[in-house]
Amino acid sequence: MSGEAFLDVCLVASFVMLSASFVLIIVRIVRGPSLPDRILALDLLVMVAVGFIAAFGIRTGFSIYVDIAIALGLVGFLSTVALARFVLRRGDLSMDGIEDVGDEGRQL
Repeated sequence: MSGEAFLDVCLVASFVMLSASFVLIIVRIVRGPSLPDRILALDLLVMVAVGFIAAFGIRTGFSIYVDIAIALGLVGFLSTVALARFVLRRGDLSMDGIEDVGDEGRQL
């Protein structure tokens, strides 16, 4: 088996695994059961999208897709941090051990 044929087999396998994980993540987003579970599933969905973009970049041979994947990863990380801060500020009652921070917990 040549190197190019092996790369094609690996890319097909990676697309299949990424597609399966995409479906399972969508199920987790829909079923929940809590807001933090959904936030983590959305973060994982962004990482799977980065994987799709990187695999597509390898398939086409264009290096610009790597830059797009890096930018998407950074935006996904920042959105996860923002949503986590929202949950902490809101004081979601379905989460054990996390209380409403309120004004006294803010640092300027």
